[in-house]
Amino acid sequence: MDLSAIYEWRGNDCLISTDSMKLDLHAVHHYLTESTRAKGIDFDTVKMSTANSLNFGVYLDKSQTGFARLITDYTTFAYLCDV
Repeated sequence: MDLSAIYEWRGNDCLISTDSMKLDLHAVHHYLTESTRAKGIDFDTVKMSTANSLNFGVYLDKSQTGFARLITDYTTFAYLCDV
């Protein structure tokens, strides 16, 4: 996997993208603060965690509708979280 490459998949009017520039970090932060695991997490922590992970955004009509994050070494290990 080319670490600098952006991967995208389209289907059923949805886009799944690894392009971190497309992420709505405020929406991700809002979702996480409502979750049990990350209740009260601050925005800077969300920003830093996405900067150091492989992120997948799900978009419908250019609005972000989903998010998942892989903590990975890009070789042998990946932990799926924040789905």
